[in-house]
Amino acid sequence: MTHFFGPRPGREVVAPLHERTVTVLINDLPPPERPAAAEMPFTRERRPGPERRSQRGAPRPDRPRKRDVSGWVILDKGVGMTSTHAVAVVKRLFNAKKAGHAGTLDPLASGILPIALGEATKTVPFVMDGRKAYRFTVAWGTETDTDDGEGRPVATSEARPTREAVEAALPNFLGAIEQVPPRYSAIKIQGERAYDLARDGEVVELAARPVQIDRLAVVEHEADHTVIEAECGKGTYVRALARDLGRLLGCYGHVSALRRTRVGPFTEADSCAVDTLDAENAEANLSRLHPVETALDGVPSTAVSRDMALRLMRGQSVILRGRDAPVGGKVFATCGGILVAVGDVERGELVPHRVFHLGGAANRPS
Repeated sequence: MTHFFGPRPGREVVAPLHERTVTVLINDLPPPERPAAAEMPFTRERRPGPERRSQRGAPRPDRPRKRDVSGWVILDKGVGMTSTHAVAVVKRLFNAKKAGHAGTLDPLASGILPIALGEATKTVPFVMDGRKAYRFTVAWGTETDTDDGEGRPVATSEARPTREAVEAALPNFLGAIEQVPPRYSAIKIQGERAYDLARDGEVVELAARPVQIDRLAVVEHEADHTVIEAECGKGTYVRALARDLGRLLGCYGHVSALRRTRVGPFTEADSCAVDTLDAENAEANLSRLHPVETALDGVPSTAVSRDMALRLMRGQSVILRGRDAPVGGKVFATCGGILVAVGDVERGELVPHRVFHLGGAANRPS
């Protein structure tokens, strides 16, 4: 028997259906027409450098590259500016890679906002833990839901306190006290900010927190308001102080003006306003920088050798020798006058917790 593999003689070879379909689709369709020039999508060519132009046709210079700049800028923040916006402005004016602030200042408040650039951000906790000073005005007769002038009135009174009554009430708030923060505050409740919950109409109940108030003094008094100066510790809310003082006096009150005059080692004498910084020349602003170690006011220092500095910068502990060497507690180390590390001394050994890269002999390899 003869077996045929392939087409039988005399028969036409017919391709499978799917092959014929593909052939028809590809070969029988007319070639695509090229769209007219007016129908072509417009693509703008990006030109590098000074050749790029803005929509108005003026040359648009390249943005300067961010750089490593370290130190503290003590900003005198104006009313209406948020702390986050203030940090962004200063970061741009100094052309810095990294920036942060040491304690939020409300938009309605003015005064000292310490802003850390570069390596100074590692010392922010030391400034935040420092003492603070405020000058604020309490408007009598109305308590608001925000405890300041922007809130909705929740209680009113026709009574007004005398200066003597205010001064007699202030000692109730001195020392270590328990204070209930304002409902409109940045404190988190189950992951949500208290002010976000309050704005959404939720009832916000915050627990009292321990705070330290060292000084309260009346500096001005009128029939409807009193100006008070305060010195206090971390976590104290001046708005809550005004609220509680008004309740104690039986006349209610809220903060109508607030200025921070000191944060840690920084005072109004160290500060500068945004409009005094050069918007065109970042180099000209460097004279406004305070050294990184300024934040370590009150922390003992010790000088170390170049080899010890290199060990500290690698995160290794070093043994402090000498008659004047610290024997315990928090210490910052310098080499050639340059900040190297902050750490704790344990049994004569300095254990670094924060290391700094500020240039100089300590940062050059052997």
